Amino acid sequence: QVQLVESGGGLVQAGGSLRLSCSASGSILSINDMGWYRQAPGNQREWVAVITRGGNTNYADSVKGRFTISRDNAKNTVYLQMNNLKTEETAVYYCNAQIRHYTSTYYTPYWGQGTQVTVSS
Repeated sequence: QVQLVESGGGLVQAGGSLRLSCSASGSILSINDMGWYRQAPGNQREWVAVITRGGNTNYADSVKGRFTISRDNAKNTVYLQMNNLKTEETAVYYCNAQIRHYTSTYYTPYWGQGTQVTVSS
């Protein structure tokens, strides 16, 4: 089995910063893309950022220049540094990882349980 555990959420004032972490554990042979999504109340889950195993990154237009995604492959961990946060970015943030088990020939997507980020005005 595989678990993704997020941490780092909390309450921050608009313009502030937070750093989210997501660590994968379990029967893991390798991890391909890792990413972050968010879901605000009443809204659909939206993609925020992705990073490949080789370190290539891509961001939603709304967060470019303010958010930075990174990963530590040795720790099976992905990070999201969020700067200059806006009130409308209050949401539950979820990590996602494409994981290959030791006994598998393909990658399976896994989700974390989510961490709440609240940005106050």
